[in-house]
Amino acid sequence: MAKPETENPYSKTVLLPETNFPMKADLAKREPGQIQIWKTEKVFQKMREIRKNKPSFVLHDGPPYANGNFHVGHSLNKILKDIIIKSKTLSGFQTDMIPGWDCHGLPIEVQVLKNLGKEARNTSPSELRKKCREYAAEFVGKQGEDLNRFLCFWDEDHKYLTMAPEFEARIVEVFGSLFEKGYIYKGKKPVYWCIDLATAHAEAEIEYQNHVSPSIYVKFAVKGETDSYCLIWTTTPWTLPANLAICFNEELPYSLFQSDSHGRLILADGLKEAVEQKTGITLTKIKSLSNADLKQMVFLHPFLERESIPLFGNHVTLDAGTGCVHTAPGHGTDDYRVGTAAGLPTLSPVDDFGRYTDEFEMMKGIKIWDANPKIVELLREKNALVHFSEFTHSYPHSWRSKKPLIFRATPQWFFSIDHNGLREESLKAIDKVQWIPDWGITRIRSMVESRPDWCLSRQRNWGVPIPSFTCKSCGQTHLDDKTIQHFIQIVKKEGIEVWYEKDAKDLLPQGTKCIKCGSDDLKQDKDILDVWFDSGVSSFAVFGDSIGKEPADLYLEGSDQHRGWFQSSLWPSMAIRKTPPYKSVLTHGYVLDEKGHAMSKSLGNVINPTTDIINQYGADILRLWVSTQDFRDDVKIGKDSIKTVSEAYRKIRNTFRYLLGNTSASTLEWNLKKEDLETIDRYYLHKLAKLNEEVKKLYETYQFHQVYHKVLVFCTVDLSQDYFEIIRDRMYCDAKESKTRRSSEYTLAVILEVLSKLLAPILSFTTEEVWSTFGKKDSVYYADFSDLTEWVDESLESEFKPVFATKEDVQKALEEARKLGKLGKSLEAEVFIPGNSLQNSKFSKDDLSLFFVVSEVSFDQKEISEVFSEWKGESGSIQIRKPHQEECPRCWRHVSEKEGILCKRCEEVVSKLSPK
Repeated sequence: MAKPETENPYSKTVLLPETNFPMKADLAKREPGQIQIWKTEKVFQKMREIRKNKPSFVLHDGPPYANGNFHVGHSLNKILKDIIIKSKTLSGFQTDMIPGWDCHGLPIEVQVLKNLGKEARNTSPSELRKKCREYAAEFVGKQGEDLNRFLCFWDEDHKYLTMAPEFEARIVEVFGSLFEKGYIYKGKKPVYWCIDLATAHAEAEIEYQNHVSPSIYVKFAVKGETDSYCLIWTTTPWTLPANLAICFNEELPYSLFQSDSHGRLILADGLKEAVEQKTGITLTKIKSLSNADLKQMVFLHPFLERESIPLFGNHVTLDAGTGCVHTAPGHGTDDYRVGTAAGLPTLSPVDDFGRYTDEFEMMKGIKIWDANPKIVELLREKNALVHFSEFTHSYPHSWRSKKPLIFRATPQWFFSIDHNGLREESLKAIDKVQWIPDWGITRIRSMVESRPDWCLSRQRNWGVPIPSFTCKSCGQTHLDDKTIQHFIQIVKKEGIEVWYEKDAKDLLPQGTKCIKCGSDDLKQDKDILDVWFDSGVSSFAVFGDSIGKEPADLYLEGSDQHRGWFQSSLWPSMAIRKTPPYKSVLTHGYVLDEKGHAMSKSLGNVINPTTDIINQYGADILRLWVSTQDFRDDVKIGKDSIKTVSEAYRKIRNTFRYLLGNTSASTLEWNLKKEDLETIDRYYLHKLAKLNEEVKKLYETYQFHQVYHKVLVFCTVDLSQDYFEIIRDRMYCDAKESKTRRSSEYTLAVILEVLSKLLAPILSFTTEEVWSTFGKKDSVYYADFSDLTEWVDESLESEFKPVFATKEDVQKALEEARKLGKLGKSLEAEVFIPGNSLQNSKFSKDDLSLFFVVSEVSFDQKEISEVFSEWKGESGSIQIRKPHQEECPRCWRHVSEKEGILCKRCEEVVSKLSPK
């Protein structure tokens, strides 16, 4: 095939590729222009309008928090969603994905208070909420810009914000519906509590970090007996003032043991050796104790004038401790459960900031962490401390303050998970949801099965207020269906801020009185709803009640949302709609650095998607990286991986550039049929058709990393390495209107159109650029994936299989000749393959020379010219020989039929060209 040279008089007669599609993508500079075109021409809106009568596909966006710019984890999440929306669109669906933002809550309020500094003390709740609203709005704008820069499609006039007036009203409406159905109640029970921020925490807001705790073994005297004690173990000495019981397990054997230094001790038989090892004491069994023996005992608190009663529960195990569990119903979930069943009060002598109240007079005002060593010393003074040590363990911390949390019983509003059989109905329902990956169902089921009632109330300002009131006269809480509905109507007209701006009498129906004492002097309560409730009812705000119908086809979030948004969305939907809010749930892992470490500023390994990737390489590179990952597991990103992806992008771009240089959209108007095409062209359209179907199925099953792999291999191997080389001579040197060249040009046009659509969900900018350069007038997103079933021809597979098996050996033989310095271009070679099965195939020697990109293929022995190399491969023996014929200066082929200087084919083409 001819490579033009200035001194070659035939260079201008060769049909070289021509295109204005730049080799250098310059994505970082050029992508913003395309973003503006999409906005100006409303491409996303038109894309949806074109398919308005098609089947719908709805992906409901889990709202990110409006605090800070998007990090690389956000980019993974948002780009995955965009790939899905675009692939579903090209698959013929009318798609919808309304982006949302979570705008209320603790992190924003804390940051605003920090910004206010000393002025925070003089800031009213209304003014604080106004500043929180402004702060959230600022970051909604910034994250919206990030979303655009990720090349994601969305309608900026069609988004949802949890702080929008209509959304806030909807939150209260759903709360009212749940209250009416009996799911909402107020109770005093232990919840995770942050003493630094003075508020309850949801389970989804908890991070586990290492924490050093005291480990103490304490003895409780058995009332009425001399020198007999029950031995307990705890890591929270500060909870001992709230002790009301000791819990045992009816299935475990217990005994009374004689110790060498602490009298007679009661503990579980199965933990005797462990206690001896931990404490250093020696125990000798005196007698076994039955459950009846334990039940009749009463224990004396070690430093308070109070009795502790024996209780039994299956939460008591032999995993640690003594098998005798210190029980404080105000400071533990299991403690609360068994204590409440026994009629014990929920004692919690700790205030909002972790200080002891007058219920523990001797240390009133002392913070619990400061009290730990004081209580240990008190136990030592009372001769109740058997052993003290410290140990490091995983402990719940606040995701915001990063400080350790406590369990503390306070009056809170709860969502009852077991009311009206909700838990069991939810378990049945999630079995019908498609969980991707499939282990997701095991994870969600275990969490739903063990989930405690949902604590809905938070003690903060920035959020949706729980519309409850308190009687100033007697302290009775007032909340009923009538007052909720009345407040909902006010909010719909005037907005949620009325709660902070008006008096209680203006928010209550006329004539409302306390149900306990009859007073009409009520005041608004200060609790707000958990922000997880805000996002959990987003499907109601976006889609409506949709009774009996799942609003969304897909939820897609990180794997941590099995305990977060997937659940907070499930409970209200099941309670009101009797169905989950989703048909399918797809999860992705975390984004780690290249060494597999979590990213943190302290480690200096944070990758910023905008400054570190997009501003240097372009968003299409970031999107391509997303497509390379099996995102269902944790994924790694770093400079090396981005460079690797950039190289893959370059190969794909070069493939498009070659295609664009040899064809145009008008070529497709030829509408050639199978019989019009050369066999080799039909074969590659067959391969394209199979790729097309495979990729469409991979998009359907969200296996984007397989899409990337298969398309990249097709571009680099099937096309660049094989097909483009095979047809290069035809495309350069055959007459422009020849049947052979038209056949290949049409094939290239089909390939270009199909590849553009297959890659459009991933390479958004590049495929639009290709589409426009190709000559298409509209956006690639107005098209659908192609149907290439007409080009499928399995018989071609069997026909070409021996051809490419032999070609592989021929290429090895050619490479050997190059290594020996005998060969440059492959057209300088004649291939001799005696006894090869291709001798009896349907392909002529001219066909095979075209496929192998050599000047001649022979099967029969003849006068031997110089042998360049020999190779024995699986297809047989191969010789690379010097051709007998001279080279044609136009096409560089060595052929026997010549017309003067040029080969016959080239002479015919040149003679028909107009003089230059």
